[in-house]
Amino acid sequence: MDMARMKLMRKAALAAAGLATALGPWLGVGTGAHAQAVPSIFGATLAEPGQKTAEVSTVELRQLLADGHATVFDARPFKEFALSHIPGALNVAPKPGVPLSQYVSDVAEIGRVLRGNKGTPIVLYCNGPFCGKSKRLATELLAAGFTDVRRYQLGIPVWRALGGVTEIQLDGAVHVHEADRTAIFLDARDPAEFASGTLRRARNLPASGLKPGKDAGEVALAKNDGRLPMEDHNTRIIVAGKNGGQARAVAEAIVGEAFHNVAFFGGSIDTLKTAVR
Repeated sequence: MDMARMKLMRKAALAAAGLATALGPWLGVGTGAHAQAVPSIFGATLAEPGQKTAEVSTVELRQLLADGHATVFDARPFKEFALSHIPGALNVAPKPGVPLSQYVSDVAEIGRVLRGNKGTPIVLYCNGPFCGKSKRLATELLAAGFTDVRRYQLGIPVWRALGGVTEIQLDGAVHVHEADRTAIFLDARDPAEFASGTLRRARNLPASGLKPGKDAGEVALAKNDGRLPMEDHNTRIIVAGKNGGQARAVAEAIVGEAFHNVAFFGGSIDTLKTAVR
């Protein structure tokens, strides 16, 4: 074998070794005796350098919401919040006198919600990695003396993409029903209740027909009979039912089938029916 070929092979071997070292943590392989665990996207953060406040990952936010160990604020304008927000999040009025391009929530309003307790753990989120609203609000909260402020900088787009269901307010649901003719409304009640009167344009996908797992039960049937939009998984889907719990169960089952623009209404479908007339 000639010298030039040997040099080329040596360079290729070194490049492969470097690539294995760089990708080892992601591929679950090690460069020595100890293999490294594969990180999960659910545990990822944006990890921007030089930020004044720490981030939480998707899995951390889910746990904080489940435990109630932090107050989560949606740092967006009310209309965006009303149309779709992370369940359990709160929203406050904007800071007066600020242009919409520099929107920031009113720190004084947050203080009132938290009854002046500036040590309360706070998590902020907005419209994803490129959104500055939660960063601006975090800066103002720190300046006002709040001491435990973190951000879910991945925001609501990534929350949805990673299987997170969202909640819609009454105002938001009415707006969508009137303005978005492409949106699909689902009634989560039993067929007999659905037949007795439902929301105009609604389709029936009863919670009683849900089965665990993917491609199972009533959701599997709905994927094949036209109730779910199989040719556009980005279609807005809103679920209402007898109550918020019933609607959320159906919404979460639909999210599990790769639909990522799904929200549930936390009130009753009767309330929604009355509001859209």
